[in-house]
Amino acid sequence: MFRSRNRFVSLCALMLLLLILVSCGKKDSADDRAVRIGFSSVSETYLLERWNRDLKIFTSAARDLGAEVIFQIVPGNSREQITQIQYLMDQDIDVLVVIPQDMEMLAGILKKVHDRGIPVLAYDRPVMGVPITGYISFDNREVGRLFSRALLEEVPSGNYLIVNGSVRDNNSFEVNKGVYEVLEPYIRSGAVTVVEEIWLEEWSFDEALEKIGAFLDTGRSIDAVSAANDQIADAAIRLLAERQLAGKVAVVGQDADLLSCQRVVEGTQLMTVYKPIPRLATRAAELAVAFARRTPPEPEQEIDNKSGRMIPFYVETPVAVFKDQMDSTVIRDGFHSREDVYRNLGE
Repeated sequence: MFRSRNRFVSLCALMLLLLILVSCGKKDSADDRAVRIGFSSVSETYLLERWNRDLKIFTSAARDLGAEVIFQIVPGNSREQITQIQYLMDQDIDVLVVIPQDMEMLAGILKKVHDRGIPVLAYDRPVMGVPITGYISFDNREVGRLFSRALLEEVPSGNYLIVNGSVRDNNSFEVNKGVYEVLEPYIRSGAVTVVEEIWLEEWSFDEALEKIGAFLDTGRSIDAVSAANDQIADAAIRLLAERQLAGKVAVVGQDADLLSCQRVVEGTQLMTVYKPIPRLATRAAELAVAFARRTPPEPEQEIDNKSGRMIPFYVETPVAVFKDQMDSTVIRDGFHSREDVYRNLGE
């Protein structure tokens, strides 16, 4: 009896020791090994100057945090991005970061990611119709406000052409709302007339060139162009230059592309909205790691993405850059060198 009791106590002690060893040896996927970040994008995005910079900075910042980035880029469309995300899910990732090609088409595959317990961070473009862990971007409505304020300062009355971004990107609608939020009183008073509003299917220079060109061919005069980004502003300015109107029509855009910064200092583009990409991309990497470790920070806002619950929104602030602010913003931050920006002026 005594021997049996000793054997029982020894067995219990052994089981307790094994339990302790197993508990100590058990790995948490996000805490005890490098966080694995799956990053999904498409080539159309990556080839643009602004996005190329985002992705390089994100990858570098994530590695500095000890995370591993599995970066996937596919040519083309949302269907191919769906296949890409399925591949990333199968790579034992701890978190998915996605720049959605289409704000709605990815909802089905991202629901699968969500249901598998993998956090999802939408980068700069929101995803609609599915719960996600978070969304990080600049204040896109403020971008639109900055457009209108700049144009009204330069052209307080006249004919305005508004060229919006992709109808598949919710940011296009946010920028558009910001544009009208400031313009509306001037439209009501009759000071400003929106002679045409163009929506693009994609963020496409060629499509912008075609649609803006078709409008200009009607012969209607314009005094100002609100272009949804610098690529679209580039298309507008090229077409205006063909008609000897470059510099005479006020044009604004966003992203602080090098060509647009050169045009701002030269006087053919009024303003570009600068979005400090290093801050956004670095913060996104920090968020991805925090999401993987289940320690999300408090967001600045929440947005309704029509998924049935509010989504944490981590917001960065855009900056209007005119000729006089170029040195103190874009150049000071090292976004572009002074030599490159002023190259055509010989400075």
